[in-house]
Amino acid sequence: MIFIHQRASRWAVACALASCSLAQSGLAHSNTLDTAPAPAAESDPQSESTVERPDIIVTASNRIDGYQAAQASAGTRTEAPLVEVPQAVSVVTQALLQDRQPLSLDEALATVSGVKQGNTLGGTQDAIMKRGFGTNRDNSILRDGVQSVRAHNFTPTAERVEVLKGPSSMLYGVQDPGGIVNIVTKKPTLDPLRAFSAWGTTFGGGGVQGDVSGAIGHKGLAYRLIGDWQQYDYWRNFGVNKQWTIAPSLAWYGDKTSVVASYEHMTYSSPFDRGTQLNTATGKVYAIPRERRLDEPYNITAGTSDNVGLRVEHRISPDWKLALNYGFSHNYYNDFQARTISVAPTTGVVTRRGDATRNARQTAHVVQANAVGHAELLGMKHEILVGADYMHNERVLGDLMRDATNTNFNLYSPVYGVMKLPSTVSAKDSDQTDKLHEWGLFLQDSIHLTDSWILLAGVRYDHVDELTGKGRPFVVGTKVNTGKAVPRVGLVHLFTPQFSVYGSYTQSFRPNTSIATPIGTLPPEEGKSWEGGAKYVTGRVTATAALYNIIKRNVQVSDTAADGTTTTRAAGKVRSRGVELDVSGRIGRSWNVTASYALTDTKVLEDPLLQGNPLDGVSKHQGSLFVTRDFGQVGRGKLRIGGGARIASKWGAGDGTGKEYWLPASQVFDGFMAYSTRLGGKAVEFQVNVKNIFDETYYVSNSGTTQPAIVIGEPRSAMFKARLFL
Repeated sequence: MIFIHQRASRWAVACALASCSLAQSGLAHSNTLDTAPAPAAESDPQSESTVERPDIIVTASNRIDGYQAAQASAGTRTEAPLVEVPQAVSVVTQALLQDRQPLSLDEALATVSGVKQGNTLGGTQDAIMKRGFGTNRDNSILRDGVQSVRAHNFTPTAERVEVLKGPSSMLYGVQDPGGIVNIVTKKPTLDPLRAFSAWGTTFGGGGVQGDVSGAIGHKGLAYRLIGDWQQYDYWRNFGVNKQWTIAPSLAWYGDKTSVVASYEHMTYSSPFDRGTQLNTATGKVYAIPRERRLDEPYNITAGTSDNVGLRVEHRISPDWKLALNYGFSHNYYNDFQARTISVAPTTGVVTRRGDATRNARQTAHVVQANAVGHAELLGMKHEILVGADYMHNERVLGDLMRDATNTNFNLYSPVYGVMKLPSTVSAKDSDQTDKLHEWGLFLQDSIHLTDSWILLAGVRYDHVDELTGKGRPFVVGTKVNTGKAVPRVGLVHLFTPQFSVYGSYTQSFRPNTSIATPIGTLPPEEGKSWEGGAKYVTGRVTATAALYNIIKRNVQVSDTAADGTTTTRAAGKVRSRGVELDVSGRIGRSWNVTASYALTDTKVLEDPLLQGNPLDGVSKHQGSLFVTRDFGQVGRGKLRIGGGARIASKWGAGDGTGKEYWLPASQVFDGFMAYSTRLGGKAVEFQVNVKNIFDETYYVSNSGTTQPAIVIGEPRSAMFKARLFL
């Protein structure tokens, strides 16, 4: 890891910024998907403390404390503590989100090992790679345990983010073997909350938000209403991000039954920016200012997103609980783009084409029903999960516009406004359709063989009916009707209640389909993973070390012929293996830390063109460190300061022929300072975040093959935020 030492002085500055928040900023929810408020847990005697933050008084407990989380619903869909889950699980807590102030999902996950931004389609879709696998619209992003089709899922309602790494098909159906990301949203509280905030950025613009919650009457009924408006300039030479969100929710917390109903509506408009271009003659990004865009001001995607959630839980006995979860998500958008097709390396002449998608929509309905219970059989304790789920996921892209290409743009001396708005509807490309029906039955048993040995065994049968195609008249590209049983097995040994080692074997299953290119019948992608590791969870710190090996077969690869025709085939076999380390929690009374490291070694094992290459966009070495310190009372308020770094080694982008181009390593440093006090008898907090302190030029992801487009990381910026609590 020589690249780490090249800027040692920057690490010294980052360490000087370190500081810590003692308390989880946010509401005292259970750290599971349970909707009822969590009962107070006994505190670790060594960590017993009550810390007042402006929004709420939080008592340190074994469940959530600052940057630490000891439990996550994503790992087993039960209430098992992380130390008993035979798979790596990471949680980005609300305290960490508040201190770092991310504006996107990939930024929120920057402190998690083995996670990286994938192909976001020019910033129009969430795309998270886990252990080298994953792309946009891969069904791996959940909201409250339900698959979401939203373009952007990290919204003002996000409370924390959970990542279950490795194959997750046994729990969540059709998935890539890298894992899933679950966004847990803010729920109504019986305790009153009145929080209002405003922020601005040095890019220009900002936003305001209101978050109010409380009881209705005295019988367990509660409400929450979140409203948020944002408008700020894009950091490159043109573009504006606009977003408006309204999210009401109601909850009833009874003695044995709880019900949470929520709705979220968002209207958005954002730049459609595929980034800069890679010069295939030199193997480097073109030497032009990083702010310079190669498209047009009309490169915009605009639309609306809606989410409806309904979760009902009923405890039928002290040992058994029933749950019914329904989720509806919908995304509608239109976009225009001047798309770069190629660049002449010697002259800088850019061949562009006017593209557009009109009346695009995607809708998903998901129903989950399951029972979780504890039983004793043959002298052994069992935690049993049994259930069924169904998903209907439909995506239709209406008019696809494809104008003729032109060469009236030069990246060295750009002139914008010459290229007209796309207007030519391509009948053969329009009405791109993907209709997916999936249902599954699953059974999982966590068997406590002894006080120190736990065997987890589960199986799911998944049936998939999927139709894809496009064109006027419509041409079927893929028709799949298949099913598969997917197992999951794990063994945990508890040396103490805080320390365990584990081993597991899991599989994944995903049909091979394509919405844009007819591919006929291809065998489904199948993943197999072996994982082993150790976990240490106390009242202060959660630490996980994992080693894994994933083999994925029948990977879909697109080839482009000289005449521009694209064909799709199964690439045979690819591998991802590596080591991951994650530590988060509190050190002493004044420090909070989250640190991660991942060695991700990917390779195409079988393919006539790509064999021996790594998977695109994956850094072999990746790590992060973020430390905060709470200085306690300073003047009339309380001060905390923090900072850290995100590092990544070089990563490759292929051209589809087997040739690999390498993007350089990066080190990005961030910092923040927050001051909590009272003004006019009201609690207020002021915070400033500086991102990319040293203004590093770095690259985060790529798309395309023949001439890869490269997405540039954001330059230095500052965000100023004020929060008022009534």
